Amino acid sequence: MSDSNQPQQGQINIEIDEAMAEGIYSNLAIINHSPSEFVVDFVCIMPGTPKAKVKSRVVLTPQHAKRLVKALAENVHRFEMAHGEIKDSEHPPIPLNFGPTGQA
Repeated sequence: MSDSNQPQQGQINIEIDEAMAEGIYSNLAIINHSPSEFVVDFVCIMPGTPKAKVKSRVVLTPQHAKRLVKALAENVHRFEMAHGEIKDSEHPPIPLNFGPTGQA
């Protein structure tokens, strides 16, 4: 008899505290990269406000960034199969190359 709280072989037991579980809202991601890492800054821009702050930064290896892109694409596909196509704005409110361009 196994304990249901124990991870099975090959699985990872991941915990999340209450504050992290609330999440951070972001309506812009700024992505920069160097030869060794990808840096994704999540930002929340409010209409009529000329300034915004980075709310969260995630640093990834190039291999992990590629796996994230694949996993995100698969999840978007599953979402659209269940709920219909996600409409994308033809004219984003800010340029896609907005933000710093320095290396991390």
